[in-house]
Amino acid sequence: MNATFNNFAEPPGVFIEEELEARGWLQADLAYILSMSASTVNQIIRGKCGINAEMAKALSEAFGTSPDLFLNLQKAWELRQANDPDPGIAKRSLMQSSYPLREMIKRGWIEDGTPEILEYQISDFFEKDSTNKTSPLAHAAKRIGLSEDIPPAQNAWLFRVIKIAKEMVIPRYSEKKLKETVAQIASFRAEPAEIRHVPRLLSECGVRFVVVEKLPGSKIDGVCTWLDKQSPVIGMTNLHDRVDNFWFVLSHEISHVLHKHGQGAAIIDVETGHQEQDIVSEERQANKDAAQFCVDQQKMNNFYARKKPYFYARDVIAFANRVGVHPGIIVGQIQKRTGDHRYLKAHQVSIRDILLSSATYDGWGHVAPVYS
Repeated sequence: MNATFNNFAEPPGVFIEEELEARGWLQADLAYILSMSASTVNQIIRGKCGINAEMAKALSEAFGTSPDLFLNLQKAWELRQANDPDPGIAKRSLMQSSYPLREMIKRGWIEDGTPEILEYQISDFFEKDSTNKTSPLAHAAKRIGLSEDIPPAQNAWLFRVIKIAKEMVIPRYSEKKLKETVAQIASFRAEPAEIRHVPRLLSECGVRFVVVEKLPGSKIDGVCTWLDKQSPVIGMTNLHDRVDNFWFVLSHEISHVLHKHGQGAAIIDVETGHQEQDIVSEERQANKDAAQFCVDQQKMNNFYARKKPYFYARDVIAFANRVGVHPGIIVGQIQKRTGDHRYLKAHQVSIRDILLSSATYDGWGHVAPVYS
């Protein structure tokens, strides 16, 4: 018994009927063999009743063949009868493989629609030209210590930061004023509430400061990029909502700006787990500057050496008061050195609500208006 079902355009019952004829059997004979009613056999032969696994086994016993034959005949028939799928499925699948499409829709960055509408919006969002090539920003952006292209979620986040930054109207960038502002905001380190002044002060220096919530699956801390040679942009995610992380990431990105990093290639800072010696020189410089901004490193090293391995809250608070920073910043430094992030976590207070009260931001239920 042989059957070709790759192009089988008829129900399995046609094959069964031909087999009955070859054997000289009636439908009633098959019904008797299978111990079932003649009407059930008739429905199978007419294609009114499908063949399940149990029936396939019974038929295989009756005809001396494999149950797979009948199951495959049934499957081939059902596939032939099935409606063609929505042609948009393949297009949406391709887009989702290249971009965080669903999350972009969810966040309000683009609107859901037909594949053609989605393709148009994706092209506009990522600033693709007539040759369908993405703006160089996408390919120039770097992860810490890595030269590979950034993942889709990070790429989309970067472009969202840039789109929002382009909407901001602020004074011309002044490096001199930014340096003066760094000294001014250093006085805010002891009191988290003072963080509310940071967005305004950066804006007055000509630095576009944008906070965009991260997309799922990404571990972005921040970015330094430039709209042009005189328009620096600092983007942050507030990935770790802690006072110490805020000041470290902010001062890290300011260091990039002051060193003119990211002018030809946006620098995205993400958590990679790389050792300090394995990351690129720009990152080492920014890390060094950020650590020094958070707390004088010589004083921090001396405190750490004196107190290791026992760091009591009273000692941390006293040292923080002495150097004029919040205790949470000292806790963060201790955690970095020990690799143990359980130390005195209560002092690492949240700053998100304070930050978002004055910053230009996108996420956490809010969609920043973008008109271009």
